[in-house]
Amino acid sequence: MSLIRGLLATFYHLPRIYKWFLKPYYFLSLLLTLAFALVRSCPGLCEHLPSQREDGNSCAFDWREVEILMFLSAIVMMKNRRAVTLEQHIGNIFLFSKVANVVLFFRVDLRFGLLYLMLCVVFMIACKPPIYMGPEYVKYFSDTTIDEELQRDGRVTWIIEFYANWSPECQSFSPIFAELSLKYSCAGLQFGKVDIGQYGAVAERYKVSPSPLSKQLPSLMLVQGGREVVRRPQVDNKGRALAWSFTEENIIREFNLNEVFQKCKKHSKGEKTEELKTPESTDGGKPVPQDVTEEPESKKDK
Repeated sequence: MSLIRGLLATFYHLPRIYKWFLKPYYFLSLLLTLAFALVRSCPGLCEHLPSQREDGNSCAFDWREVEILMFLSAIVMMKNRRAVTLEQHIGNIFLFSKVANVVLFFRVDLRFGLLYLMLCVVFMIACKPPIYMGPEYVKYFSDTTIDEELQRDGRVTWIIEFYANWSPECQSFSPIFAELSLKYSCAGLQFGKVDIGQYGAVAERYKVSPSPLSKQLPSLMLVQGGREVVRRPQVDNKGRALAWSFTEENIIREFNLNEVFQKCKKHSKGEKTEELKTPESTDGGKPVPQDVTEEPESKKDK
């Protein structure tokens, strides 16, 4: 069933996938993913490769290589069960295919394995996934602007994303956060982001660890009246984030976005409203730090 859903999703998003592969990052990732299959079937080269096939055909996959590829398919399907966006599905396929290619190349020839591993390392260093640049109503903060803006007007509710450009999870989450900002942004409910990979002081003040081992990226925080009310994911005593899926549905439910949006709209029109109800604070409603005087940024840091 998971395989059928994956195939249907692939066909549905085929035009979008086609546009992706016009970008260098995805095009080169596709070449690295298909590298072993291309070498194994390349005339003039495959004839000199070793094979365990009974018919001696070295230009076709042998039984051990088929087993490795089937195991790869099972791993990818298991990982994609937790994937939220299409970017995460494609990213899992690329990642585990490269791992399988390393094993296959080393099995065939040590020189091929070392060459392929070197290409993967160079690719990881020199080529980064493209940053989301679609439409959004999001204000980007620095370490000198976030505190003042959150304290500027207590009537404004903020949803802040703490992210890092190097994090694949943050890159996959960017379209979801942008879509939420387009649906729910208004005068009384605004969306903001801060790159704690660049601004380490912000990470310390808001107690968000940028370490990949903590799995706290991305983190979302809802601020009302200058106080933190909700944060996801929650963090245990060891500083590790509790498992939480960053789907649009989960965010709308956990942050009560529909209720907050309606009350903020009424409040911005001057109508009397009851106090906004949100899930219980995870930190006792601590006030947001404030120690800055500069104006907030409204564009992405380049």
